[in-house]
Amino acid sequence: MPIMPFYWGDATFLLLIPALILSLWAQFHVSRSFNKYSRLMSRRGASGAEVARSILQRNGIYDVEVELGHGHLSDHYDPRSRTIRLSESVYNSSSIAAISVAAHEAGHAMQHNTGYAPLALRSFVVPVAGFGSKLFMPLLIIGFMLGEGGFFLVELGILLFACVVLFQIITLPVEFNASRRAIAVLQDGMYLAEDEVRPARKVLSAAAMTYVAATLAALLQLLRLVLLHRRRI
Repeated sequence: MPIMPFYWGDATFLLLIPALILSLWAQFHVSRSFNKYSRLMSRRGASGAEVARSILQRNGIYDVEVELGHGHLSDHYDPRSRTIRLSESVYNSSSIAAISVAAHEAGHAMQHNTGYAPLALRSFVVPVAGFGSKLFMPLLIIGFMLGEGGFFLVELGILLFACVVLFQIITLPVEFNASRRAIAVLQDGMYLAEDEVRPARKVLSAAAMTYVAATLAALLQLLRLVLLHRRRI
């Protein structure tokens, strides 16, 4: 069976359309929200880096570094090196968007410090998911090209992609919990005024939708692969 018709020319490809639409909308929404509130400076005047460091200290976390990262919206917390890396548009900015993102990443450090189970589980799954994301497609291509002789490779590819889906599912509670922690911190008035919390919530909600869209896309892709394989058995 030619691989291109298998992957693109099958009716099951229609399953991916809702996820594609949601993904495009989520990316547009998060970019629009971040850009909008990047132009709105907080009245307290603290930068993203200052907010992140202050939140860490207030929670008794002294072994996490806050560093300047690279790229746009590349902010993340690395539990292996215990480092928060903030993008250039967040690190030095005192905008509501920057403070929201910095507080969210500090929320991940708080999760790590308190032994939040979903974060620990995600860290455990990361190597397997990374391995699966690189190998599942080559295995599927070779397996489908071999026909019946490649059933094992197809099933192995689907299993590896299922690990990627599992990672996406685990990521959802981790991200939503970090945002809840961030909002709880920002509501005390030290970093944002009372009327600035609602815009911060909008920024974090928009960011959360990108994870929802990614999870839906992964689930539908997994379903599609299973259907394609079952059709050949």
